[in-house]
Amino acid sequence: MTPRPAPRRTVLFATAALTMTTGCGSGGGGGGGANTSAPTATGGSPTATAAPSGGAPLARTSQIPVGGGMVFPKEKVVVTQPSAGEFKAFSAICTHQGCTVNKVEDGTIDCPCHGSRYRVADGSVAAGPAPRPLPAERITVSGETISLA
Repeated sequence: MTPRPAPRRTVLFATAALTMTTGCGSGGGGGGGANTSAPTATGGSPTATAAPSGGAPLARTSQIPVGGGMVFPKEKVVVTQPSAGEFKAFSAICTHQGCTVNKVEDGTIDCPCHGSRYRVADGSVAAGPAPRPLPAERITVSGETISLA
């Protein structure tokens, strides 16, 4: 008996599933170097802040530099402070191919995989290949504490 070739739909589905599980990035690892569970500040250095979720404290306001921000890879969120006392949060997942952004510096949120950069003030694209801005995330600021909403 001669084996039949797989239907086109099966091949396309398998290819899509493989693409989704291998992730984005160059040089392997899939996370573009942002696979740490500790948050990273403007310079990309880890901090000692706990990594909570769903309403638990995320960071202290003093940890988020004015004009900069901090990436929380575990929560897949980046928190910025565009101007003194104004805090914003965005998805840490690049809209180009799904890598996790890994640093905030010089007024942009940067993706290590293909060079996309987003503005700290509104998550809009400052440099491609990202096709869309980073989606906003909800946070609450209570006193000195920033929490995921």
